[in-house]
Parts: sequence; structure tokens; C-alpha cells
Amino acid sequence: MAETSIKEVQDEIISEFEILGDDRESTIFYIMELGQRLPAIPEEEKIPENSIKGCQSKVWLTTALKGDRVQFNADSNTEITKGLISLLIRVLSGQKVDEIINADLFFIDRIGMGQVIGSQRSNGFASMIKQMKMYALAYKSKALLDK
Repeated sequence: MAETSIKEVQDEIISEFEILGDDRESTIFYIMELGQRLPAIPEEEKIPENSIKGCQSKVWLTTALKGDRVQFNADSNTEITKGLISLLIRVLSGQKVDEIINADLFFIDRIGMGQVIGSQRSNGFASMIKQMKMYALAYKSKALLDK
């Protein structure tokens, strides 16, 4: 089975959001619904070391390297934030380290995320992206050191 590329996943997300049109309320409800589908992480992983700094809500992100691909899991104490991190997990989890580091997350602008979530959540969303890319960078650095 061929792996789905970051671009392909983003195109799928854009198509889903296009169905909602410019209906801000429907878009927010859809994001919350996506969050409800994201499996919760175990309580013992909801520790300060796994929290994402810069988010108004509590967001926990865990990661593991499986072969040459990074797996992410996350949880949040608010539905909208859990929905936002679920979108990032959908795009970045299961991808190769370099692909995550170099990912152009064009879907964010294309679905009008800025108009939907406001500036505070935009900052938190940027922190989520930064943290995911930092994990990928750390895996890459470790791989280079292990050689």
C-alpha cells in the first residue's frame, strides 16, 4: 500500500472543508467533531514534558519513531483545540522525518483557518506545528549522531 503524502492529505482536508463553504459555525462544529474522533492519550502521558507551550488550552503531544516514520498522538482539554491538533496529526503523523521538517502546511490558509480560530488560537496552532517539527528535527539529529 502506498503511503499518502503530506500534500495528498492536505488536499483531502481542503476538499472536506470546501463542502462547508464559508459557514463559520459549521466549520467550528466540524473541527470539534474531528477532535472527538481523535483517541485520547493515557492519563499518565498528560504530563508537563508532553504539553505544548504557547497554547491557551492544555495540549499534550506524544511521539514515537516507527522505522523511518514519526507517529504522533495528542489530546487536549478543549474540543476545538483537540480538533485542531487532530488535523495536524492527520497531515504529519506517519510521515518521514524530512517530510515533516520541510512540510508546507498550505491547507491552513486554504481552509480559512485564520478567520475561524482567531489570533489566540492561531498562536497555539503555530506552537503545535512548531513542536511537531521540533520532534522530527530531534529524531533527525539523533539519527545523525547515531551514525
